[in-house]
Amino acid sequence: MQVPLKVTFEAGLEPNPALETRIEHEARKLEQFAGRITACHVALIGRSHRRHKGGLYQVRIHISVPGQADVVVDRNPAADHAHEDPYVAVRDAFAAARRQLQDHERRFVGQIKAHEAPPHGRISEMFPEQDYGLIESAEGQEFYFHRHAVVAGDFDALRPGDEVRFAESEGDKGPTASSVHRIGKSHIVAP
Repeated sequence: MQVPLKVTFEAGLEPNPALETRIEHEARKLEQFAGRITACHVALIGRSHRRHKGGLYQVRIHISVPGQADVVVDRNPAADHAHEDPYVAVRDAFAAARRQLQDHERRFVGQIKAHEAPPHGRISEMFPEQDYGLIESAEGQEFYFHRHAVVAGDFDALRPGDEVRFAESEGDKGPTASSVHRIGKSHIVAP
């Protein structure tokens, strides 16, 4: 870190050297997940004395990373009685900070998962007496599907021209569709 770690104790909490050491240890571990941290401020806020809250500690962490939005963690769980222990509250807050930093780093280096849309197509032919049908994908490939591959037992409701999404697989006789889902009218399929 370019700027030294700043730890504050708020809401009537007295500074605690052992807790401060724990916070410093957790802050050093953050640099394993994001070596470009420029500053980190941790605030430990004392127990609330409201009876229905059980006297929980709150931890606020503000981390500055150049070129990215700041990471802010504000752990104030409403009913997690484990947070009656300040060390547990600190541990959980830093775990959340690590997850956010990892997400920031993945975005920074372009490692975001791109989830592909499942294959889409239209029912081209139905053979209800033989319990199968054919789907033509948007790319023009034909897929066989059996009655049991249709989700929610909607085989008898399918008609030629209906839009579907499905999972591709290779069968004994060529491309096969499984997990066939009928798509409602509000869902648009790209041609």
